[in-house]
Amino acid sequence: MMAGYSGPEHNAAPQTVYLDHAATTPMVPAAIEAMTAALGLVGNASSLHGSGRAARRTLEEARESIAADLGARPSEVIFTSGGTESDNLAIKGIYWARRDAEPRRTRIIASSIEHHAVIDAVEWLEQHEGARVTWLPVDAQGVVSPRALRAALAADPDDVALVTVMWANNEVGSIQPIGELAAVAQEFGVPMHSDAVQAAAQLPIDFTASELSAASFAGHKVGGPHGIGVLLLGREVPCVPLLHGGGHERDLRSGTSDIAAAVGLATALRHTVRELPTRTAELTALRDGLIDGVLALDPEAVLNGAPGARRLPGNAHFTFPGCEGDSLLMLLDAAGIECSTGSACTAGVASPSHVLIAMGVEPWQARGSLRFSLGHTSTRAEVDRLLEVLPQVVQRARAAGLAGAKGGV
Repeated sequence: MMAGYSGPEHNAAPQTVYLDHAATTPMVPAAIEAMTAALGLVGNASSLHGSGRAARRTLEEARESIAADLGARPSEVIFTSGGTESDNLAIKGIYWARRDAEPRRTRIIASSIEHHAVIDAVEWLEQHEGARVTWLPVDAQGVVSPRALRAALAADPDDVALVTVMWANNEVGSIQPIGELAAVAQEFGVPMHSDAVQAAAQLPIDFTASELSAASFAGHKVGGPHGIGVLLLGREVPCVPLLHGGGHERDLRSGTSDIAAAVGLATALRHTVRELPTRTAELTALRDGLIDGVLALDPEAVLNGAPGARRLPGNAHFTFPGCEGDSLLMLLDAAGIECSTGSACTAGVASPSHVLIAMGVEPWQARGSLRFSLGHTSTRAEVDRLLEVLPQVVQRARAAGLAGAKGGV
């Protein structure tokens, strides 16, 4: 019952240090303001009367803004409910379209470190639609080699439906050579999709220049609202819809348009893109200070992922040998510091990170990992607070881990 409901309670104390921006980042104030104003609009964007036409104009202005900021054409912007739906639409839709046109094309080539929105979609096609999967390996830094993709395609280019490799990894922050990979796929005439959810808030995106066929984005990762995302889909790329019932979004995603969310996403993305040069430099400096500080405080700690410019500016992912990641997480949370053991979409899963395993990390070591991710509200004081409490937290977690190991012998 909603009677007397006065809104959500604040779920974080003022002193809380939020270092989990890769899971979600606070909405940009300008996006909240724009979205709030748009919530007052009356009219369905599919209606022909004046209010409907006004709603349609607002929606299309948001689409045009997003296209401009991502280096795409407005007609290539498909609104979805978020990154997961965008990934599923691209992977399943392109697979079905390519297989229907050429029944031999039942193979999907995907990297072994994809987000589960991609992995689970690919495995669903394998289990239910007869797809065959080639999993691309990564090196110890979590990077896919264009040479590996070329070899996978050359093995039988006529049986490949699509390639999917994420732009930047959500756990360890490694940035993939997307331009080189897309060029290889294009050489073989195979469409390539990329999950760019983590990249959009921290890297310049130019969809046209990338030569990708499709790319997925999520509003809440760029300071926009939850529940909305975008699939950039090239005009000539065949794709079968997941949802039917209205022919919205180029007949690829039926459902009444959430205009306010689209406005919120467009506003947040515009703000993010304008601030990107300054923010990238600031985040990189904060990240490097965090990394140097952690490694100085705990010589046993291991930094996972690619170094320097090949890593997302806001990502710092460590393994703390002898510790359990969940113990570290809860001890830090008790100290007012919020971070993650990996992807928020797999939180609570007992098995070690598939990303770290693919990188060659031993399962016992992978379980002792933490991800600190910075964003547009991060400050030097927050990093300093982490470095202040971390030594005691690691000491307690390591003691508990060693005691547990002895007890199990």
